[in-house]
Amino acid sequence: MPFAVYLLGLAVFAQGTSEFMLSGLVPDIAQEMQVSIPAAGSLTSAFAVGMVVGAPLMAVLGLRWSRRRALLVFLCTFLLVHVVGAVTTSFAVLLAARVVGAFANAGFLAVALVTAAGLVGPDAKGRATSTLLGGITLACVIGVPAGAWLGQLWGWRAAFWAVALLSVPAVFAILHAVPAAAPDSVRVGVRGELRALRGPRLLVTLLLGALVNGATFCTFTYLAPLLTTVTGFGTGWVPALLALFGLGAFTGVTVGGRVADVRPDQLLSAGGVLLLAGWAAFALSAGNPVVALVLVFVQGALSFAVGSTLISQALYAATGAPALAGGFATASFNVGAAVGPWFGGAAIGAGFGYRSPLWVSTLLVALALAVGALAHAVRHGVANRRKELPANVS
Repeated sequence: MPFAVYLLGLAVFAQGTSEFMLSGLVPDIAQEMQVSIPAAGSLTSAFAVGMVVGAPLMAVLGLRWSRRRALLVFLCTFLLVHVVGAVTTSFAVLLAARVVGAFANAGFLAVALVTAAGLVGPDAKGRATSTLLGGITLACVIGVPAGAWLGQLWGWRAAFWAVALLSVPAVFAILHAVPAAAPDSVRVGVRGELRALRGPRLLVTLLLGALVNGATFCTFTYLAPLLTTVTGFGTGWVPALLALFGLGAFTGVTVGGRVADVRPDQLLSAGGVLLLAGWAAFALSAGNPVVALVLVFVQGALSFAVGSTLISQALYAATGAPALAGGFATASFNVGAAVGPWFGGAAIGAGFGYRSPLWVSTLLVALALAVGALAHAVRHGVANRRKELPANVS
């Protein structure tokens, strides 16, 4: 794996830390900026919405640039808005910085996915994808707790400075390791890439990615109250349990990335069935601390093994759209990250309790398996008809 891919992963780690770190900094931001807790919480929501909307838009914008230029523009913008966020005394400016940062993050990840795949061999896209997504999982394990610790030690602004500094090595890596090739729009054209994105295989893969990641973040968002109120863990256990889920996720993308390039169909089918069984088992046995402890790790591993494989398969399915494929894969991932918690919150709000997100995750994975099975049956039915056509004609 080229060293530049790991440095791109470092940038993704910094960006993932930025996306999730405010969960531990909201009270301090609200107090200093003299706004309410819900208003400060909107900084996280604004980032999530910016990621969903920004991924395809920034990918289209980046079509007119070389990948190196696009990566540099997005990463430098991300870096600068965190410097602005670290020094501003205006909540409106901080909110605007979060939105711009989310757009830059979405654009960077979209282009980085395709760039990393291009830096490796044609059969190693899964490993390259897993390296980048490993940055997101490490952000959950290391970045978010570290951001909260910096906030407690030196104030919330220190976390913003840390994210900016972490982005600097990736800037030099891009300058020296990413080739200054012609823009993708020159080689393929915007219309050509958009036509390639209408392929049924790609559309199904993106839908499956949204469903599986929706299931993941549905439960992850409410994992803390589930484990404290249903399982019976003390609140002091929560950081370690969240880190355990993140460690499982890192294991999943690492192992899954190696398997995804060799046996993707087997990983998706077997992993999907195991993921479905795991969410159902978790829902049924959430009151058992030992079983819950095991399933926190296992479900983190399975969720990200399957989820990262679907993202790499989107890149394989969209060879005719080398730039926009990364944008729509990023959007698919973040649609799941936004919609899943909403479904879980709606179930809790309806009075079904903190186990209900686990059942929602089960249903979302079951729907993904049904969609995948239907798409497989349709694809093989079409292939069989094509094989029979010459005999019928003759």
